[in-house]
Amino acid sequence: MNKGLAIGLGCLGVVILVVLVIGGALIGSYNGLVQKDQEVSKQWAQVENVYQRRADLIPNLVNTVQGAASFEKSTLTEVTDARARVGQVQVALPAGATPNAEQLAQFQQAQGQLGSALSRLLVVSEKYPTLTATQNFRDLQAQLEGTENRIAVERERFNQVAQDYNTAIRSFPTVFYAAAFGFKERAYFTATAGSDVPPKVNFDFNNKSQ
Repeated sequence: MNKGLAIGLGCLGVVILVVLVIGGALIGSYNGLVQKDQEVSKQWAQVENVYQRRADLIPNLVNTVQGAASFEKSTLTEVTDARARVGQVQVALPAGATPNAEQLAQFQQAQGQLGSALSRLLVVSEKYPTLTATQNFRDLQAQLEGTENRIAVERERFNQVAQDYNTAIRSFPTVFYAAAFGFKERAYFTATAGSDVPPKVNFDFNNKSQ
């Protein structure tokens, strides 16, 4: 083998090695993005689950409260109307997808209105000691309190995994190819006033009717 051919083969070998190293790094980076993307989608499903749990509790709560004599009908109407609005803005997305910024803002607004209506209903219920003393009402109150805490936790987790994903697609070298492969930024839940504070669901069972 002559010297020129040996040099040529050596250079080709170096080029192939470089290509393999770069290709391996890109494949690893791509697979990492896929995993982070799946984590965001999985966490969004968890967010939807806890919000749905709250929505499922509302009919039982309304039916229980309706049994209280002269309970404020306007408060009940506000809750049922807010629940209906949540259903109207449910984000219809393909499997594994998450809402964009506009969709998430609409979802968050509707859920926030429902949370506020529930908070007012529960506070008004304090004026009805017979109601608040019933086991069914206390059970629902405890379930709602736990659900609101879960909502706060799952929202925070969603923001964390979404931030991790968004950071990854902006980082080198993924920033050069992420968009080409369909990796787009994910929207966050925003910290609207009071959104991180569960509705008040503590009751004074010794409270007397006014």
